[in-house]
This record gives sequence, C-alpha cells and structure tokens, in this order.
Amino acid sequence: MILLGLTGSIGMGKSTTAKMFADFGVPVHDSDEAVHRLYRGKAAPLVEAAFPGTTVDGVVDRVKLAERVLGDAEALKRLEAIVHPLVRADATAYLRPHHAAGAPLAVVDIPLLYETDGRDRVDLVAVVTAPPQLQRERVLSRPGMTEEKFQAILAKQVPDAEKRQMADFVIDTGHGMEAARAQVADIIEQLVGKRPENR
Repeated sequence: MILLGLTGSIGMGKSTTAKMFADFGVPVHDSDEAVHRLYRGKAAPLVEAAFPGTTVDGVVDRVKLAERVLGDAEALKRLEAIVHPLVRADATAYLRPHHAAGAPLAVVDIPLLYETDGRDRVDLVAVVTAPPQLQRERVLSRPGMTEEKFQAILAKQVPDAEKRQMADFVIDTGHGMEAARAQVADIIEQLVGKRPENR
C-alpha cells in the first residue's frame, strides 16, 4: 500500500482536497480530526497533568490550552510530545485494516508534515497550494481570525514555496475545486494505475 502524505499551509484547501481523495474511495486519515477525538479521550488526562486547568469535564478546552502554549516554545514542545505519538498510533490503527484488505493507496492528512519530521512516515508527499492572496482571503474570512493570528500561524509553518519544492505532487486549488479534483484524480491514476471514479 502506498502511503501518501497530504499537507499544505493554512488556507490552501487541504481539508477539501483530502475529502476529494475520500470521495474517490481512497482511505484518508485526518490528523486534525484525530486530535479533536483524542482531546475528548486518551489525551485529556495527559494534557491536564502537564497543563493543569486546561480541561473541562474531562475534555481539553482548546481555547484555554492555546492561551497556555501560544508563544511559549517550551510549552508547545511539551504538548507535542504528548499529542504527536498518540496521533501516530491512531493513524497506524486506522490504516491497518485497509492495508490488510489490500488497498493500493491511503492518504495521511498531516497539516504540519514538514514541521514535525513527518516525512519519514509516508512514501510520497502531495502539497496543496494556492496563490498568497487567495490564501489570505480564505484565512481572514474564518471566524475569530485576525491578521496577527494569521501571521503568527504562518511564522510557524514551512513556507509554501519550500513545501512545493520538497513535494512529489502539487495540487493547486487556486483554479477552482473542479480543477483540483482533476489533479487529485491524476495523482490516483499515476499511483494505482487506473482512473478513479467518484463514490
């Protein structure tokens, strides 16, 4: 089974692109979704032990946690040391039955693939990109997003140009979602040898 890492900076359309792979019948493990789930389960007591007062009724309060770790590199490292191994284990458990069933391709959606040394976890990497102006418009239209927050997030991410250089495939969502869907179908065809059909 080929493991394709899917990544991209904030606002590039990565979640939408991941859904396109899923719509074509490719198993997709979503790291962000796994974190949300883990914050309601396994990770919650560990996070509370490391950062007392950041959980409410046994669930991690993401706002409180963000207040504790944002801008504190040491705290962020401690949090990542808790969360990243759990997410990796979750991905392994998700992929195991697909591997056993003989799926030719699976996607692991890892937002910070390059930032967290995730390259060694996958066989190939697809980077989702879009023009900077479109990225900015998309991000600033999100509820609660400010220019300052956007810049702070960008500062922590490997620049888009560098990601594209390191990628095996680039999916550009700047020409509309139908064009992006065609690019996704091309990648699947290249990797599994036949044109996929929407489920």
